[in-house]
Amino acid sequence: MSTGLLTPPIRQTQVFVPELVYFEPDALNYPKGQRILEWAKQQGLPIQMTTSHNRITNLPGESDLEKYKIAKRTLVVGIRKTLKFDTSKPSAEYAIPIATGCMAHCHYCYLQTTLGAKPYIRVYVNTDDILKAAKQYIEERAPEITRFEAACTSDPVGLEHISGSLKELIEFMAREPLGRLRFVTKFHHVEPLLGLKHNKHTRFRFSVNADYVIKNFEPATSSFYERITAAGKVAQAGYPLGFIIAPIIWHEGWENGYQELLEKLKEALPEEATSDLTFELIQHRFTKTAKTVIQQRYPKTKLELDETKRKYKWGRWGQGKYVYPDDQANALREFITEQIFEKFPQSKIDYFT
Repeated sequence: MSTGLLTPPIRQTQVFVPELVYFEPDALNYPKGQRILEWAKQQGLPIQMTTSHNRITNLPGESDLEKYKIAKRTLVVGIRKTLKFDTSKPSAEYAIPIATGCMAHCHYCYLQTTLGAKPYIRVYVNTDDILKAAKQYIEERAPEITRFEAACTSDPVGLEHISGSLKELIEFMAREPLGRLRFVTKFHHVEPLLGLKHNKHTRFRFSVNADYVIKNFEPATSSFYERITAAGKVAQAGYPLGFIIAPIIWHEGWENGYQELLEKLKEALPEEATSDLTFELIQHRFTKTAKTVIQQRYPKTKLELDETKRKYKWGRWGQGKYVYPDDQANALREFITEQIFEKFPQSKIDYFT
């Protein structure tokens, strides 16, 4: 596998280790809860009990910004009580909930607002209950294939060394003729997943972007080099592979940025990765609420959040968001689409939104 266009990072991105760990009492009734407790003890982490994640109010920090940063390094181990899955269009039929929250600091992330004042990371230990619910959804839709997205509310690859939940989902879906799993990551810690029997029922996707976007808006994530190297390992392990280019951001030199991105992908990927390759393209968008939260949490961000430069687009539940005007959106879509099909003629673009 050639990596001639790629520059190895000076420092490797380390796996996530929280600073604080909370356990809901019921979590310790599950083997996974006990295993995570032992892991936290071995790491020498402060461990506390909480009756509910909603009752965690005593996080350290003098300012709201300090408390936010500490919350992003706080792990809550609990059970998933709501087993009704949300829809996950356009990427899948349903979101399968194995974790909530993310350790990364991507300025643009929609979790900024959906998680509100509680951005800590939660993992769920009752995976068997979650898989039973997934089985029901599969049976209800038979004989159609049912796809589940595991990364709607978190980056599960970044938590796999703690939870082991992706392993359970991958092996479960491998046994389900009509079940498929999908997830996306900005982390390169894929080793625990490479030797699993997946039966090609799991599509492993990496979030990638122009160098400008990764450098300015994606702190605490794996470098592009680390991600694409991991993508090669995933392809060699036989997983169907995909890339999400998101958010696509209009910036000075964006054509060169996205052309270079796709040239790097072509240079780095092994041949076996390109025969069944998918792309998902998502332009940058934000809401008024998100803008306020982002500017509070990342006051020095270079993220462009000017409503006067955007088009207002109505979404689900009557909530709207600001996207690029049609001329800019069309230019982004057409240019990146041409670049993809020029470099990966066998690939498929699932959607542009």
